Amino acid sequence: MKICILSDSHDRGPMMAAAVAAARDEGAEAVIHCGDIIGGNTLKASLKLGLPIHAIHGNNLGDPVSIARIACHSEEQLHYHGQDAIIELGGRRIFLTHYPHIGHGMACTGDYDLVCCGHSHEAEIRQQANIGGGLTWLVNPGTVAGLGAPVATWIFGDLDTMKFEIRELATASATSC
Repeated sequence: MKICILSDSHDRGPMMAAAVAAARDEGAEAVIHCGDIIGGNTLKASLKLGLPIHAIHGNNLGDPVSIARIACHSEEQLHYHGQDAIIELGGRRIFLTHYPHIGHGMACTGDYDLVCCGHSHEAEIRQQANIGGGLTWLVNPGTVAGLGAPVATWIFGDLDTMKFEIRELATASATSC
């Protein structure tokens, strides 16, 4: 199963939708958003693309009531989990948090195949040694809004092969949505 992992869209709906559309065009079947969506309108263009979205809060809550209302009326397309989440996609156990330090800690437990975080606006993909003697994937997609970062980024992931790639958002795509 291929997925789109993004974070820190900060009310930049067209940029988020451009990343989701690019991932969908490459075969992604789901989206993970690691927080700082801000407002419900940020999600509208991405929801039109038809992929289920799993999202959490972040530290910039914006309008969580609006986002929760959209989730309630999305026919199970938007899953708004709150502070953090444990989900299963493609047979993989995944933990979502906004904060990198919590992501690091949860990766160390060995309870998850993949831990996704955001907040730092710095994209990173690495394997973290865990207490079970194995390795857990820890990914941070950076910021799809490009705020405080050289470029807007997101991650394309394949849960079957557990391969992840940092992608830069194409500027032309981001402005055309």
